[in-house]
Amino acid sequence: MRWNLRMVAAERGIWKSTELRRRLAEAGLEISAGKMSGLWTGAPTMIRLDDLDVICSVLDCSPAELMIPEPEKVAARRPQTAKASSDGLRPAIVPRLGRNRTTPPA
Repeated sequence: MRWNLRMVAAERGIWKSTELRRRLAEAGLEISAGKMSGLWTGAPTMIRLDDLDVICSVLDCSPAELMIPEPEKVAARRPQTAKASSDGLRPAIVPRLGRNRTTPPA
């Protein structure tokens, strides 16, 4: 996911994080300067749904506008060596031998 807060805020005429922070405070969401900086400059590792709801309300947007999916990054993370199972729905499980491991029972 790509965090798109700055672009959505800019589309609404909010160019500074302090302006957004003030508007969020008026809507009842007090955010520290450090947390606001993290939301403004990069992708948050965690955000409460209640906070997201207030942000969307203040910016008059949906969560889908703030979080843009990047399926190509997901595809790049998939292991390329996994073989498909006989049903084609899930990858085949290949046992890793060594370090005192045995083959699974038949």
